[in-house]
Amino acid sequence: MESNDEEIRSFQNGPRIVRVELTPVYVPFRETVREIMRSGAGGLGMAIPAEEEWLGGDFVICRLTADDGNTGLGEALVWLPETGTNTDQVIGIINQALSRYALGESPFDVERIRHRMNCNVSRNEVAKGLLDMACYDLAGRICGRRACDLMGGCVVGEIPLAALIPLVDVESMVFLAKSFQQGGIGTIRCKLGRGITEDEEIIRRIREEVGEEMRLRVDYNQAYTPDRAVRAIHAIEPYVIDFAETPVRATDYLGMARVQSQVNTPLMAHEGCFSLQDIITLSELGAIGVVGINSERPGGVTDALRAISYAEMRGMSVCLHNQTLGIASAMQMHIAAARFHSLGHAVELFGHVMFEDDLIVDAIDYEGGFASLPTGPGWGVELDQDALDHYATAPTLILEER
Repeated sequence: MESNDEEIRSFQNGPRIVRVELTPVYVPFRETVREIMRSGAGGLGMAIPAEEEWLGGDFVICRLTADDGNTGLGEALVWLPETGTNTDQVIGIINQALSRYALGESPFDVERIRHRMNCNVSRNEVAKGLLDMACYDLAGRICGRRACDLMGGCVVGEIPLAALIPLVDVESMVFLAKSFQQGGIGTIRCKLGRGITEDEEIIRRIREEVGEEMRLRVDYNQAYTPDRAVRAIHAIEPYVIDFAETPVRATDYLGMARVQSQVNTPLMAHEGCFSLQDIITLSELGAIGVVGINSERPGGVTDALRAISYAEMRGMSVCLHNQTLGIASAMQMHIAAARFHSLGHAVELFGHVMFEDDLIVDAIDYEGGFASLPTGPGWGVELDQDALDHYATAPTLILEER
């Protein structure tokens, strides 16, 4: 952890993790969100070629307990078309392997925990990141400090937000863009990918409606071949686009590089980018100009901070973005608060709009186009146990030191 505070470092010889609790949950989207998505491309509101309806989110909630009684929280979103894993697999790998490298350790020793996990278990960034995330919350609660204080300190207390517009009919997309702008939002991400002509019409109409001050980013969700992706991006570049997300198949790193070499708009990888090595490989290939980070990718806080530092050294901007519940949203806010000057893009936290519950006791303040950083120790949010019990899809798995 990145604090020079002697008082915080002294806690490294203090409390140890003695319990890991893992709960799978499913939280439905709000009915209005489900209706909008059903009316869009593939019933998903985006061009991703998944066949199953997406009606809510599957999550794993992690609670670590130290021997002094303090607890820390983590949250991981999983969706098979993107993460390639489910809640049972995340819980299974923690149960069968990863928990042994956290139990008995100090939550301040995230580098040691991460190193042991990496040495003994390949990949599985989502599961590793879930434990890493909970360590930061637990450490903050033990020493009575905000999690961002363990990442270098708080730069800002209010974080500018971006909003998401699903791929539906053009009129609805224009209406949503204007509505978000009137609510104080200064950046929107538009889902595209139904065709080059329609993509251009969507962005042209939105730009005409919101004016030049609104920042626009687009997400193709792997809709095109490299050649068509180049044409599609060229078609919207006159409207000033911050970056274009995953225009080609997620695993086609060479295709991404080919597109990036022929367009002026920076690209960002999402669906196919999970680890620090993925980010470095894409960068070295010249395939991205923006690094995308969320609570699952590259996994947890420790590697997210590394990724931000890498991007800054390579002259790339960073976008924090996800549709998560309250715990992971707070986590991303703390990263943004600590590394605000290294980002360059508004943070997209849209879970409070999409899901019918956020599983925390007191809602985060998202008013006026900004998110207000929670002020308590750790993430500054408390798990709503009643909501956890309500949305749990299986009993909580409890792992303890042997």
